[in-house]
Amino acid sequence: MRGLMVAAAMLGTVSAAHAADMPDLPILRGGFTDGLTNARPNWQGSYIGAQIGYGSSDENFNGSTSNMMAALLADTLIESSMGVSRWNLGLGKASQRTTGYGAFAGYNGQWDDVVLGLEVSWLHGKFGGSASASERRVSATTLSDGNFHDVTATSTSSISISDIGTFRGRAGYAWGCFLPYLFAGAALGNADIVRTAHVQDRVSATQFGVYTPLVPLNSTEAQHNHLIYGYTAGLGVDVNLVGGLFVRAEYEYIRFTSAVDTSINTVRAGLGYKF
Repeated sequence: MRGLMVAAAMLGTVSAAHAADMPDLPILRGGFTDGLTNARPNWQGSYIGAQIGYGSSDENFNGSTSNMMAALLADTLIESSMGVSRWNLGLGKASQRTTGYGAFAGYNGQWDDVVLGLEVSWLHGKFGGSASASERRVSATTLSDGNFHDVTATSTSSISISDIGTFRGRAGYAWGCFLPYLFAGAALGNADIVRTAHVQDRVSATQFGVYTPLVPLNSTEAQHNHLIYGYTAGLGVDVNLVGGLFVRAEYEYIRFTSAVDTSINTVRAGLGYKF
């Protein structure tokens, strides 16, 4: 009996010593689920991705050729007598929808759930449009040259934006695997802008006689690969998939102020990877 009691005491001593040497496992502090519940993606660091987009470009062509028409007709009889450059040649507005593709890259800094970053985004497509207007008038009386004048004035304007780059500051809030964000910044575009002004004057000694055309007056101003400036703003959400891989959905508004005022609205989908 004494031997049995001594053996039991020795076994208890060995077990206590072994338990003291064991690591402090999470299960002993409330289980593994506590650590998993608090797990969240780390958005800190550099990232890069590709994107596709669909959107509309809205152009306001009004006034885009008025200076050209005035310069073309400077010191002419029909301008001083009939004010051709002040005729209602408003080209109006135009809208066009298109698709595009591009890429983005940036860097995030993260403080708890707040994420701030800088990003560069590029989109290639064919955004733009064109418009034209024409007006014809016959002078009610003879002008100082003794003739009646039958004048037709025509103007056209077009813009085509092939590449758009935006430089943004981003602010987001990490919520589980989601990162909703807002952004704003500067925009640059590569555009072809072509504007024309054309005036055809015809003269006749009598108001209802045969009018003889004079040499037409033409002016064309073409800007190819022209750099245009503007600003951008929008919102979106990044969704972490696994590791550093994430998908993106985004809306962006861009405004360019140039010879032709242009506004571009796009929705985009992207796939990126954070290093």
